[in-house]
Amino acid sequence: MNTSTLRIADPTADRVTDEQAILHELLPLAGAQVLELGCGKADKTRLMAQSAASVLALEVDATQLAANRAAAAPANIRFEYGGAEAIPAADDSIDIVTMFKSLHHVPTDLMDAALAEIRRVLKPGGLAYISEPVYAGDFNELLRLFHDERAVREAAFAAEQKALATGRLALVRQTFFLQPMHFEDFAQYEARILKVTHTDHRLSPDLLETVRAKFAAHMTPDGATFHMPIRVDLLRKAA
Repeated sequence: MNTSTLRIADPTADRVTDEQAILHELLPLAGAQVLELGCGKADKTRLMAQSAASVLALEVDATQLAANRAAAAPANIRFEYGGAEAIPAADDSIDIVTMFKSLHHVPTDLMDAALAEIRRVLKPGGLAYISEPVYAGDFNELLRLFHDERAVREAAFAAEQKALATGRLALVRQTFFLQPMHFEDFAQYEARILKVTHTDHRLSPDLLETVRAKFAAHMTPDGATFHMPIRVDLLRKAA
């Protein structure tokens, strides 16, 4: 596999869509055994469960995991604590692995292990769907004021390149799109982005005001809408 074909970004990408559409376009979910690594609030977990035979959803944020377990969920979803570097699943048991903006949250020294684990649990011919935010755009400019992810996103990309170069996984295709993100006001941005439980964002009063002012520049009478560039890498385990 020539890893030079794996691109970290596509500045020309102009398709605006929710990831739900990309997910359905790329993945044969019907009847599949699915593993989601870093399920967060489990919105996409529930979406995939509508078609999949089963979804094993792993999360390392204990607070979010407890909330997921407490909420009503389809019987074919199982929420478990676990990281991508040590997946509680048997060899060759999973049809599809998904990571929605979560590979860069894996500790950098464990990213290679995570991709090796993904290969281990995938059935021959199984697919890994890895979506990552591209380090560009107005939303990123706002985020990096208090949480600059350039280094970890580049590390995640490098880990994918290494997995391809070593033959652990093969590239099927890449998809780039712009994901709309809407906030009614700064209070909603603060609740959804600053007060997450998986990352401890502690902003000084001065920095908080800087973020608030930069956010305000995007406000309209209908709120603030950002278009976050996303990269989806669809990988396959050799049959």
